[in-house]
Amino acid sequence: MLTNIWWIRRDLRLADNLALNEARKGAGALVPLFILDPHLLKQPAPSRKAFLFEGLRRLDEDLQRMGNRLVVRSGDPLDVLRQLVAESGAQRIYAVEDYSPYALQRDEHIGQVLPLTLQPGVTVRHPASVAKPDGSPYTVYTPFSKAWKALTLTAGNSTLETLPAPEYLPGSIPLDSESLPEDEPPKLFPAGEAEAWRRLENFCEDLIYAYAEDRNRLDLEGTSALSPYLRFGMLSPRQALIAALESRVSAGDPQALKGVDTWINELVWREFYIAILYHFPHVLKTAFNPSLRNVPWRDAPQDLQAWKAGLTGYPVVDAGMRQLAGTGWMHNRARMIVASFLVKDLLVNWQDGERWFMQSLVDGDPAANNGGWQWTAGVGTDAAPYFRIFNPVLQGIKFDPSGSYVRRWVPELVKVPEKWIHRPWEMPQEAQLAVGFKPGKDYPLPIVDHALARQRVLEAYKRAAKG
Repeated sequence: MLTNIWWIRRDLRLADNLALNEARKGAGALVPLFILDPHLLKQPAPSRKAFLFEGLRRLDEDLQRMGNRLVVRSGDPLDVLRQLVAESGAQRIYAVEDYSPYALQRDEHIGQVLPLTLQPGVTVRHPASVAKPDGSPYTVYTPFSKAWKALTLTAGNSTLETLPAPEYLPGSIPLDSESLPEDEPPKLFPAGEAEAWRRLENFCEDLIYAYAEDRNRLDLEGTSALSPYLRFGMLSPRQALIAALESRVSAGDPQALKGVDTWINELVWREFYIAILYHFPHVLKTAFNPSLRNVPWRDAPQDLQAWKAGLTGYPVVDAGMRQLAGTGWMHNRARMIVASFLVKDLLVNWQDGERWFMQSLVDGDPAANNGGWQWTAGVGTDAAPYFRIFNPVLQGIKFDPSGSYVRRWVPELVKVPEKWIHRPWEMPQEAQLAVGFKPGKDYPLPIVDHALARQRVLEAYKRAAKG
């Protein structure tokens, strides 16, 4: 009897899963396996691990309905797979290819010892397939995006065809399985393939058409909130792209069309950052731009801690950091604002922020997180110069005009009038008395003057750029 192992990593789904599809072909028995890899589980990231474990439970329920079950083992992947091949008599191991430096090294090593076959699925296109005419990788988003779309968004392209969930699965084998850790899953993100589909359908039926206008508004539900599901493959990027293209056909006006195209661009950004990490793995350790690897960062542990705790005195920054602490997620505009504040206002190394996000985010992904932080810090692949500096007050006024986002996450400011909600330290004394609020007592004063900080960071970057 042909027995295959489906090694589950970032593909917690039954539909559009090439690894699962290949593993079940002609097999009399299938072993769906998840390995609790100590290397990957050593980061704190409680919300992300809880989301992953809950997603595995939902996947196991789906498998059991089809007469199979999830096998969970812990340890070094090579050791676990060797043992399981011996126990089950499996002839082949199928998995979805991943592109992080650790995953590439792990899979190359295992493939030299065991019959491992990798299938695409983490991205729509393999990172190596989008290249310049001379074969070198793109390092700027816009030309990458044009090339990606030229290769991908063509009629009859096989990359725009998805696999349905299998109607049946080969049977299981009686094998020992460990229990998944019992962690409290994040309430904001119910895990599982069914929830991912529900969210995708709801978004593509309505919100996607206003995405270009609403995606930056902190006070609106204008984003898809699908990033955790894409992170662990409860939804494939190909499924997301096809759903968006179907919405594009139904777009009734230019603004709706712009909304769809803007969201598709976000999917391409995800592919771009994965490609950057694939081709330039050193970005996880240092700035992509070599001329900005020696910025004289401040050693400011108290400022860093105030930033983490949401106590900087800048309401929109503090709201974003408290949203992260409370939910394990943060609105994308808020991510840019808080990252800019840490790097440009506090002159604290972007890598400190990158690490904190990876410890805190339910959707924390090495490629996207690193790319986003290097973009904000101005040290990455972005063609724009490093002097992009967000003013936290103006960002709050523009993207949270009534202050509802700030009031939700910074309750100390709930009584502050709209006029002063993003700069409460400027409230006149009579206004303070009227609402019973005192800056510096009920809420911190700004830990830095933005105008002075802007000059400081520009000088620091100029010195670094000159070498």
